[in-house]
Amino acid sequence: MKIEHIALYVRDLKKMKSFYETYFGAVSGERYHNPKTGLSTYFLSFSDNTRIEIMHRPDMTETERGLMETGYIHLAFSAGSRESVDRLTDKLRDDGYTVLSNPRITGDGYYESCILDPEGNQIEIVA
Repeated sequence: MKIEHIALYVRDLKKMKSFYETYFGAVSGERYHNPKTGLSTYFLSFSDNTRIEIMHRPDMTETERGLMETGYIHLAFSAGSRESVDRLTDKLRDDGYTVLSNPRITGDGYYESCILDPEGNQIEIVA
């Protein structure tokens, strides 16, 4: 069994597509649009064949989410090395993204940093 894809509702499809392409090497499929429901989506593929589907609908509702709530809380991307974690974290910080935690070794042995994507979703960057 493997995870086929993970889906996220987003406010700004183009901005989020660009973010994942620019910083995490995503390759976007064609935009899908359903004129009946207003749903628009992109599938973003990564080098290991993992996919994220980003979706937008005009009838979405917004709720405030905290970082310590139940449910799905973050995506983790492997950068491949500690140096790559450091470089990507610095690049994201320099480009104005929120860094929640600088690169460090966690209690469970990961070398990681945590950032927020443009819409406030938490992302771990691990070695």
